[in-house]
Amino acid sequence: MTNFNKVENKLNEVQHTWLVTGVAGFIGSNLLKKLLNLNQKVIGLDNFTTGDKNNLYKVQNSISKLYWKNFTLLTGDICNFEDCKLACKGVEYVLHQAALGSVPRSLADPIATNINNINGFLNMLIASRDAKVSSFTYAASSSTYGDHPDLPKVESKIGKPLSPYAVTKYVNELYADVFASNFDFKSIGLRYFNIYGPHQDPLGAYAAVIPIWINSMLNDKEIYINGNGDTSRDFTFVDNAVQANILSAVANDEAKNEVYNIACGSRISLVEMFEILRDVFGSHGQLYSQDPVFRNFRKGDVLHSLADISKAKDKLGYVPTHDFHQGITETIEWFLKNK
Repeated sequence: MTNFNKVENKLNEVQHTWLVTGVAGFIGSNLLKKLLNLNQKVIGLDNFTTGDKNNLYKVQNSISKLYWKNFTLLTGDICNFEDCKLACKGVEYVLHQAALGSVPRSLADPIATNINNINGFLNMLIASRDAKVSSFTYAASSSTYGDHPDLPKVESKIGKPLSPYAVTKYVNELYADVFASNFDFKSIGLRYFNIYGPHQDPLGAYAAVIPIWINSMLNDKEIYINGNGDTSRDFTFVDNAVQANILSAVANDEAKNEVYNIACGSRISLVEMFEILRDVFGSHGQLYSQDPVFRNFRKGDVLHSLADISKAKDKLGYVPTHDFHQGITETIEWFLKNK
């Protein structure tokens, strides 16, 4: 039995109150589904700028009516401090996922990225501190490693940020550290590495590569690779991120005031990923015969990412449940079912 299995069993026995910001987003809605299936009470905050109400409907349709009654949706904005205070009232565990994601979006509109990811984060920190929540877990980012060349990425070694988005995520970590030293407010930051899975939007202007490619294969459209295809990523199935959030929320104080890499500890190139996706689609009777189209490398991106996840394993008991092939198979099956 894994550490996470033990945590799940304990949560099934006792109901707690959780706040998930960005609850209608990709990771937020997956967290919601898992927590409700553990019979937890969940407050969700979202302004639906990037979140999708359809994600909430899909969660509602996939769980029992009894569990769905444990969910309360607050339509609000983390940039509004009063909304944050209301959302934190009576909450034990905060899982702060709300942000404006995407490196390209931050290059196109750095002001909006700064307002949401820094001002909004600070609002949530203060509201959570004042509400005396039991724990505060927030979505950090592997983009914080910036131009540091070492592989695998170790939490203690970062470089210069390569985008406004990366700057905001690093500032989140700095604020969390300041609140720990000045207010004894304990938190955990999770540096996500390329999270993918069900509920991820394939159609938005700043959609991630995996849902875009899946949607292109579903509709027999061209697939574009930025660069020569050697670019590699430590792609991480969303269930692994969900596990990490819950483990962090209930972690002991010795594990807090830290940041952790959340990934699989392995990487594949974009060309390799293309072939895996095409093979999985083929095994499900969906043939894709086109070759990828190569184009210029995208500004702000890093060439390679690979995480050292030993710290999360040691201090949180985190063990990835899905490698890339398992995760991408489940993801494609979900998209086929929901197309």
